[in-house]
Amino acid sequence: MKIKKIDCHLMQAQAPAVSGWAATGKSALATGRNWFFVTVTTDSGIVGLGEGSGWPRVVATAVADLAHLLIGESALDTERLWQKLRVGMMGHGQTGVVGMGALAAIDTALWDIKGQWLGAPLWQLLGGQTRPSVPYYVHTTSPEAARAAVASGITALKVGGINGVVDRAFAIREAVGPEVDMMVDLHGPPWLAPADAVAIGRALEPLNLVFLEEPVAPDDLRGWRLVRDKVALPLATGERLATLMDVKPLLEEGLVDILQPDTGRFGGLTQMKKLAGMAEAWSVMIAPHAGSLGPVAEVAAVHLMSSIPNALILERLHPDWSGRDQVLYPSLEEDSGRLIPPSTPGLGVALDIDFVGEHPSRQNTAIATGGWNAGTESETTFVQSRRPRFPITGSSK
Repeated sequence: MKIKKIDCHLMQAQAPAVSGWAATGKSALATGRNWFFVTVTTDSGIVGLGEGSGWPRVVATAVADLAHLLIGESALDTERLWQKLRVGMMGHGQTGVVGMGALAAIDTALWDIKGQWLGAPLWQLLGGQTRPSVPYYVHTTSPEAARAAVASGITALKVGGINGVVDRAFAIREAVGPEVDMMVDLHGPPWLAPADAVAIGRALEPLNLVFLEEPVAPDDLRGWRLVRDKVALPLATGERLATLMDVKPLLEEGLVDILQPDTGRFGGLTQMKKLAGMAEAWSVMIAPHAGSLGPVAEVAAVHLMSSIPNALILERLHPDWSGRDQVLYPSLEEDSGRLIPPSTPGLGVALDIDFVGEHPSRQNTAIATGGWNAGTESETTFVQSRRPRFPITGSSK
């Protein structure tokens, strides 16, 4: 079964209804969210579906540039084609999440083809089911929103942002009680200086978080060492990383407890399955990122998490833009904060190409607001020390 053609489908997705980082400002997702899908057609008529992120407009260009390397190749040779595409990009340097985003889109589509060809859902090809459903968490910005989410059956919540995050997290914990799982995300902009990350992390310790996410920039290894040494909370990162070698120092130095690969940025199911094995060797859990992703990558993540032993929980923007449910059919089944992996062959979903075409890409870059110290937002600094010092409040009662 040979690859006949590869088509790119880029769309403008509207803002999600809820984003934890928008609690004190405006998320970059409000105006800059694009979704990028790929369809790979074979000479047998089977069409595979994938999604790539990491900078969707640029990834779409990369896929179009790589497509000629795949025409006429066997669609079932997922590992060999993954290696071939990686070599094809080598002359351009270390292309990071753009290169791995292109690989993710193509690789996921090839796995979809393989599943359809063999008549098996992807979780079956990835090792069979470890769990019949996958837990997810949602973002929340206030005690009221948190109570509403829990009333709907959600059992895990994430609080995001920097300014006022300690007070907000304690208020939400008080609103939902001790039985609901909680996470806190401190990612930039701006990134916290390590000493500030430690101070905020220590203030959050009484909340018994499932994890503290990205307290410092992912490539600030000195900062990670300091936070690991000084903060008694599980630490998570990974959504901005692209390759196994990117993750290796975090694992070797024992700096993280949870890895959060983005299904559209981390090279597809071929590499994510390898990442899960690497992480398992260090007793590290997998909790895929999904904050900016469309529904195809979410389905792929559910298949993966259903099959690997060290899956923890999946991020989900819920409720999201209403158009999300029109991109794919059928929608994923869910039950009390858990997603049910499809049992039909391959990914088990199809793309509404007409709906995607009705939402052409307009803008794919944006900057979040609300994270910088008062009066300094126009500086748009990458890393910023917190002022005033602090206040950091909260309560352990």
